[in-house]
Amino acid sequence: MQLTGSEIVIECLKEQGVDTVFGYPGGAILNIYDALYKHNGEIRHILTSHEQGASHAADGYARATGKVGVCMATSGPGATNLVTGIATAYMDSVPIVAITANVGVSLLGKDSFQEIDIAGVTMPITKHNFIVRDVKRLAETIRRAFRIAQSGRPGPVLVDIPKDVTASKAEYTYVKPELMEHQADSILESDIERALKMMKKSKRPFIFVGGGAVISGASEELITLAHKLDAPVTDSLMGKGAFPGTDELYMGMLGMHGTKAANLGVTGCDLLVTVGARFSDRVTGNAKKFAKNAKILQIDIDPAEINKNVISDASVIGDVKEVLKRINAHLEQMSHKEWVNHVQEIKKEFPLKYYPNGLTGPYIIEELYKVTKGDAIVVTEVGQHQMWAAQFYRYKKPRTLLTSGGLGTMGYGLGAALGAKIAFPEKQVVNVAGDGCFRMNMNEIATAVRYNIPVVQIVINNHVLGMVRQWQTLFYEKRYSNTILDDSVDFVKLAEAMGAVGIRVTKKEEVYPALEKAFSLGRPVVIDCIIDCDDKVFPMVPAGAAIEEVFDEDDLKQK
Repeated sequence: MQLTGSEIVIECLKEQGVDTVFGYPGGAILNIYDALYKHNGEIRHILTSHEQGASHAADGYARATGKVGVCMATSGPGATNLVTGIATAYMDSVPIVAITANVGVSLLGKDSFQEIDIAGVTMPITKHNFIVRDVKRLAETIRRAFRIAQSGRPGPVLVDIPKDVTASKAEYTYVKPELMEHQADSILESDIERALKMMKKSKRPFIFVGGGAVISGASEELITLAHKLDAPVTDSLMGKGAFPGTDELYMGMLGMHGTKAANLGVTGCDLLVTVGARFSDRVTGNAKKFAKNAKILQIDIDPAEINKNVISDASVIGDVKEVLKRINAHLEQMSHKEWVNHVQEIKKEFPLKYYPNGLTGPYIIEELYKVTKGDAIVVTEVGQHQMWAAQFYRYKKPRTLLTSGGLGTMGYGLGAALGAKIAFPEKQVVNVAGDGCFRMNMNEIATAVRYNIPVVQIVINNHVLGMVRQWQTLFYEKRYSNTILDDSVDFVKLAEAMGAVGIRVTKKEEVYPALEKAFSLGRPVVIDCIIDCDDKVFPMVPAGAAIEEVFDEDDLKQK
């Protein structure tokens, strides 16, 4: 049947099973929004307060579900406002499809009103992107975008459509989407055999889990591997929940703000089994000194990650879930009781701790864990609160911590929380923010109210840019250049002005009741928690240092 380009866009979204789109209309994309209006009962559109919020919401939807998230924006500034969200998704391998409209084909390249070469702008931060100049190629391009976004190592794809293409007509025929299967054709039996030999030979194995284990859905296989190999487990920020934080073999996060058990354990191990992790600088510290006593076995779907940051002694290329299935099928039950006990003793000797007196970020996170029983979807912004949420909330399942790991995007969390809550309306969804981050996209509280999306927004409010101030305190002789937020912004009044519920917390005993109330109301709630401006995240590894140089507050006092 003959359809306009705009109608083809909507039909292709329906083909792909898209039920929600996040976006913001404008002149160039009006035809698509007009077609969307006619399919109101089939695809839900969430009008965010800013295009960046739409891209983060699509990202949060994708991270929470494993499906492709979709966002839309018009040409020019509408499209460029998606860029930060697209880059965030790219760095963390999140499958989103961003659809933008542009000026007409005859106006491209002429500095027309609200024209931007968004395909050129996003080329370095997308898995692939397209500009569709011919309506006859539109349907197949959108289908390709969805395939590319979710195949192999996932990532964002952008489709830019000139306005006259959205109005032109072409023949459209429904095509059933291909079933996406785990990538197994790259897995070599010789690599599996080598991996098994390394595991059987090891006396002090350690497993390091990254975001790839979450993406591939390899949690069950990972638990089996850890207990068969009898090895302690650590994770990156992106790997949280792939291995349960409540398991006896779990030793906490690795890296700059990782636990001493994880950092010292990895330094002392003789085999580091790395599962779907890219060896970010935040994890390795000084890469030349990282895991210096260990053979490194790296399992990853992306061959470009092998030997990129840390040289591996062996690798297996393929989908993590499929690789672990094959390893587990041949791995005999191992026992490393003395080694596991040694690492657990380090964990007991150097537990995560904080000042017991007064209201602190870690205390708020621990109370959040109690109220939600560890079953919430926790979203964060970026900074001290993000690290406290990683350290003190024990993630039992994958896709329950949504956070910007690679790009470190302040302003990410609230939009992402909206996306996650729309995907799972029955689950408790909370965004943990610092006051600096909250300011960046707090306008999305208005979006939550407009659609009655009952997310709980916690603001850990220290009236400073906390993580930057921590570095200024420790490494810049307390020169607090532009990190003090000493204004009169009242987040409770702001929440109420937007139609949400505002609650202020200043004492420890107020935290649990405030959280209980917030989750019971069924409305968007902002909880403004006032903490001291000099609370810090410990343990810590200085930039450029080896991870075994990890220190905490007690170490600082001794110095």
